[in-house]
Amino acid sequence: MISWREGRVVSRGQSWPGAAELEVDVFNTTTSAWVRCRALAYPDLVGLPEPGDLVLLNTTALDLGLGTGGYAMIVAIPGRLPDPRWAPGHLVKARYSPMQTVVLGVDEQDSPAHDVLADADDLAGMPVVVADLHSAVPAIVAGIRAAAPSAVVAYVMTDGGALPAAFSRTVAQLREEGWLAACITAGQAYGGDFDAVTVHSALLAARHVVRADVAVVAQGPGNLGTGTRWGFSGVAAGEAINAAGVLGGRPVASLRVSAGDMRPRHQGISHHSLTAYGRVAMSPADLVLPVYPDDDAWAFFAAALRGQMADLVQPFGRHHLVEVPVAGLIEALRACPVRLSTMGRGLDEDEPAFVAAAAAGHHAGALTIAPPQAPNSGDHAR
Repeated sequence: MISWREGRVVSRGQSWPGAAELEVDVFNTTTSAWVRCRALAYPDLVGLPEPGDLVLLNTTALDLGLGTGGYAMIVAIPGRLPDPRWAPGHLVKARYSPMQTVVLGVDEQDSPAHDVLADADDLAGMPVVVADLHSAVPAIVAGIRAAAPSAVVAYVMTDGGALPAAFSRTVAQLREEGWLAACITAGQAYGGDFDAVTVHSALLAARHVVRADVAVVAQGPGNLGTGTRWGFSGVAAGEAINAAGVLGGRPVASLRVSAGDMRPRHQGISHHSLTAYGRVAMSPADLVLPVYPDDDAWAFFAAALRGQMADLVQPFGRHHLVEVPVAGLIEALRACPVRLSTMGRGLDEDEPAFVAAAAAGHHAGALTIAPPQAPNSGDHAR
């Protein structure tokens, strides 16, 4: 089901690469009245709406009250359709939907990177940090930079949440600030600096095209969840661990941790992390636990986290427990150029959520400047 509405553009709002906010008056067929709302357009797909334009909108998510974005989506400007732009590429994203679009795949024949990727098959030990929520990405990158300020970081955006990379203002800001060297969209996601067919090819592009020192893998903004163990789009984090492992990377698992979420299944380590890393990930990964020294309150919380992790890490599980001191991580998070928010909670409302992600990033950053070691050794490994 799609809720179609007509609207008229009133004014433009903020814009960032690939996306433009607008104020639109939308006709409500139930009340026969015009209602003003925020709308989002992707100019590369529909053109750039101007004030006064009559537009066709998809208001489905807005009508359902879905939280991420809170936008009506502009589908077309019927009176001013954009001219077709023919460009190389034959990768179809959002396939067989009314909004399918064609992009140039990073490894297809017309790509300048085709020869580089034709036989690429190895990440050469590149650390790959995996998280199940987009909100973890800036915290992970802050942690990487705290350990290795000059590290080249690529973000691989999977298709569990938003499909257009342009929807993420976080990515746009991190790119603008130089914190990310590139965004690579994988699967049905599209519009990154490079587009890839799979997470595997996206990771290979990160290593061999972007020349990244570290890759971060997470779904785009928004996610699909049903309150069940398996009905959550972030379960794919376990598959990303497998992709990194099979390609010879160094998988690093960022735990989804919370001290502020009121839902029991997400308190401490979220059940989604336990499922993705405990049931889906078959390749061993470094499972990172932040450590607050000499903090009795944190010691109690950390002991509970260790209990939740017992079946995931050696000697009972396949993963390697890595403990990372939090010294300097809070400062690194406060220096982040984008707003930190997860499920509406900021750093002050749910510090462990962001510290856990930053600790995973810090460990990955340290791996880029340290001599190669066995995964279960090192200064902080247990």
